[in-house]
Order: sequence, then C-alpha cells, then structure tokens
Amino acid sequence: MRTLTLRGGARVAVVAAEWHDAFGVVVRGRVQLELRDGAPGPVLGRDAGFWLRGTGVRALRNPGLRTAKVRVVAAGSGPSHGGRSPVHLFRRMEEVMDSSDDGGIVAGAASGRTVRSQRLRGLVATGSVAALAATVATTLGAALARAAGVDFEVPDGGEAIPLPGFAVVTCFFSFVGIAIAAALLRWSARPAERFVRVAASLTAVSMVPPLLAGANTATTVALLALHVVPATVMVPSLARSLRTRAGRPRRLPGGSRFAGTS
Repeated sequence: MRTLTLRGGARVAVVAAEWHDAFGVVVRGRVQLELRDGAPGPVLGRDAGFWLRGTGVRALRNPGLRTAKVRVVAAGSGPSHGGRSPVHLFRRMEEVMDSSDDGGIVAGAASGRTVRSQRLRGLVATGSVAALAATVATTLGAALARAAGVDFEVPDGGEAIPLPGFAVVTCFFSFVGIAIAAALLRWSARPAERFVRVAASLTAVSMVPPLLAGANTATTVALLALHVVPATVMVPSLARSLRTRAGRPRRLPGGSRFAGTS
C-alpha cells in the first residue's frame, strides 16, 4: 500500500503499470480524475473509491486548496483474496487503512498553480471582451433612448445623466462581475452555477434605485432596461467561461469499473 499526496492544485500523471491491479480510496480532501482526452472528469470526495484499469484516466488532480490523500492498494500486497476485482481490493484496503506505511508520493503544486493562472487569465480575457461589449451596448442603448425623447433627468439635482456616465458605470460593474467570477473559479466547486445566482441577485438589487429615484416613467423604464442590457451580455459570457475552465464531472468510460462519490 502507498499513499498518494496531492497538495492544493497539484496534478500527478497516472502510470498504467502502477494502477493495473490497484484500487484507490480518497482519505482526505477531494480528487478530480483527468480523462484520456484531457477533459476534467468526476470529482471524488472523502471515502470515494475508484478503479482505473481500462478507464483511460491519465492523471489525478487536486481541485481544492487543502492537501488531498489517496490510499492506493495493489492486489499483490498482503494476504491474497483469490481475485483481483475491485471488491477484493477494497477489502484489502479496509484491512490496511490504518497502516502507517505511506508511499509518500507527493505531487508538487507548481503545475497546479500554472493551471490556475492560465484559467484565471482566460476568464479575465473573456470577461474583458464581454465588458467592452456590454459597455458599448449600454451606451448605444442610452443614446437611442435619448434620441427617442428620454431625458434621463433624475429629480435629485435635476440634471440629466450624461452618456459617458452610462459607459463608466457599466464598465466598472462589469469588472466587479469579473472579480466575483474569478473568486468563485478559485474557491467554489461549482463556480458557474453560483455565479449565475449571485449575478441574478445583484441585478435584481440594481433595479431598486431607478424605481426609487422619482424620475418620469420613460426615464425609469429606460434605466431598468439599461440595467438588463449589460447583465444579458456579462452573465452568460462569464458563466460559459466558468463552465469551460472549471469543468463538469463526466462519467468515466468503463462504467462498472468505476465507483465513487463526489
């Protein structure tokens, strides 16, 4: 038996010969399987067991910050059970789970940091393009509304909101959204879903000031619409980027050869 230790963000390649007759159990943290095409596979939580022979899994990765540990038992270690099925290996694992004999295989975190950095840069790049598009769309919408007769005058001060004001506010809050998405990509297990929920809540909250400003109906309706425009650009773009970079769990090829929980 050996213990595979992965620090936060670390990745270790799967050597087929070492896993041919081996069964693993996650004893600490979470471990994500990287499939044969490099796509992210299932994320396994504590006490999840897995059997890699014939699945094509090419690497194990720690998607979290905490160190993860996997106990790996080979069929040939210890007493024989007369077979090499995952069930026999799991029984062997139960027998030696409390053993202090660790293989001490530690995967460095450098590659994990590189991957995280690349994902973050990709998210920021996507978000920046979306922010530019949202700013242009919102400013153009405000210009069209003004051309149609909307004065954008707010009773507080009695001055009309200038077109550059729409651009500045839209750009600022778009980058706030990018910052929120980046934080969720770093610390959340389901960043895309949580980002959509947070963004929807913040968009709903942003509708309150125009309703309370006391402006005329045309201005109020236009302001509400101009809050929706950047949201319809930013939220889908960032959510799609988060899904791509965080990865969705996928079922392993080989079906019955894998068992685990996330």
